[in-house]
Amino acid sequence: MIDQAILQQIYDLSLSSSIRENVNAFPLIESLHVLAITLVFGTILIVDLRLLGFASYRGSAATLIAELLPYTWIAFVVAVITGGLLFISNAVAYANNTQFLLKLVAIAIAGLNMMWFHSTAYRRIADWDADMPPPAAARFAGISSLIVWTLVICLGRWIGFTLELIF
Repeated sequence: MIDQAILQQIYDLSLSSSIRENVNAFPLIESLHVLAITLVFGTILIVDLRLLGFASYRGSAATLIAELLPYTWIAFVVAVITGGLLFISNAVAYANNTQFLLKLVAIAIAGLNMMWFHSTAYRRIADWDADMPPPAAARFAGISSLIVWTLVICLGRWIGFTLELIF
């Protein structure tokens, strides 16, 4: 857990105050965050469905992953930046919100799942790239990813209904 004094210092930053006090700042940042998460989830969904064995018009899983991964990373960076700005606007409340903390854990699990996939099934993608269905390890990574990213989205929405606003 982050020290409450540090959270208060983050809350007291001029940028944090600007986001809180400007009537348009928070909704604009939140909208960009939602759009970025949508792109992250959308690109991951396409890859995960291919990993689960749904045919792609491209056919090759390797090609699909190579084409979509840059968009996923760009959108993820935008989501992290906008999420960080949302966090600093009310750091004390976010850091003490169970759903927010669970969302961060879910994002970490999604990252671990991605690392596991890339260190196992993806290393042998040349062996199964055109096969349907893909190997069990790829299917497991795909379904795990879909479940965890869906959880991230649900927890993100849940934050809005459980956050105790401190202004």
